Amino acid sequence: QVQLVESGGGLVQPGGSLTLACAANGSAVNLDVLGWYRQTPGNERELVAEEPLFGDIKYADSVKGRFTIFRPGGGNAVYLQMISLKPEDTAVYFCQGTIRTIGRVYDYWGQGSQVTVSS
Repeated sequence: QVQLVESGGGLVQPGGSLTLACAANGSAVNLDVLGWYRQTPGNERELVAEEPLFGDIKYADSVKGRFTIFRPGGGNAVYLQMISLKPEDTAVYFCQGTIRTIGRVYDYWGQGSQVTVSS
């Protein structure tokens, strides 16, 4: 019933900036964890950044100092502000959310948004 929808992807030159947005629709509760993953062909999907309701924000080492995750008020919208973009940041970016209940964990994924960093 929960649908995550990303927006803001596109083509940007190296050194440029881009902001991704994700809205989680259809959830009656705030997601316990909300964040971003990315994936390139032939590689595993990797965590980029995540912001839980409780606990520390996490960033991949490759994006520390360049990317910032923002989840206003711990709600069900999340943003990824990206600066100083590099060609190696090119990937499909996925919004991801988790709801934890007693004896059950629910994971939700967006459809993916392409980010291409190229001159």
